[in-house]
Amino acid sequence: MLAVTDLHVSYGAIAALTGISFQIESGSIVTLVGGNGAGKTTALRTISGLLRAKAGKVTFRGEDITALPPHQIVARGLCHVPEGRMIFSNLTVDENLAMGAYLQNDAALNAKNRDYVFSIFPRLQERLHQTAGTLSGGEQQMLAIGRALMGNPKFLMLDEPSLGIAPRLISTIFEKIVEINRHHGITILLVEQNANLALEISTQAYVLETGRIVMQGESKKLRADPQLKATYLGG
Repeated sequence: MLAVTDLHVSYGAIAALTGISFQIESGSIVTLVGGNGAGKTTALRTISGLLRAKAGKVTFRGEDITALPPHQIVARGLCHVPEGRMIFSNLTVDENLAMGAYLQNDAALNAKNRDYVFSIFPRLQERLHQTAGTLSGGEQQMLAIGRALMGNPKFLMLDEPSLGIAPRLISTIFEKIVEINRHHGITILLVEQNANLALEISTQAYVLETGRIVMQGESKKLRADPQLKATYLGG
């Protein structure tokens, strides 16, 4: 469904990604593992068109999307939930969800997607007219994911969904990510500092270090790898 080929991205003279390549099959959950500054967020931002690649190619469902602007990439079914959630804090939950559907002109589909979001995150329906900035961290993350789902995605990229969330809600968020994938068939690319949790729910994983992929394979096998355990999984 997604192919990243020899991708190079720089911030000025500083190389952030140096020739990474990976593929994601339809219906899978794939995670990018790595420490701070490894290039995980840069990879997602480049795929979604927020950053321009210096070299290399991003192909989505057989189409080269490397040079497309972000809104055209969203229109093709690839949605990005950014690190830090980036909700519209001064708008209501309802208005945030409407913003997620700004490219959708089908009223019936919008209504169906809203019902779908509320079935996964019933708390959003309870908070529908509440200002988004007053929600808890976990509720804001639910809203950020719900807003992306209003775009009717086929492919969802999630950047640090557990960041700033109370520990008791993290497992709920990850259960919902699995539900979105398994019951609704949405392919997911996940970036998550909690590598143990990410590897637990994903099928494949790629390990990034300083802009390069240094390990890759089935999540289950990588989780058992002594080097990976020592570096990212706390022994």
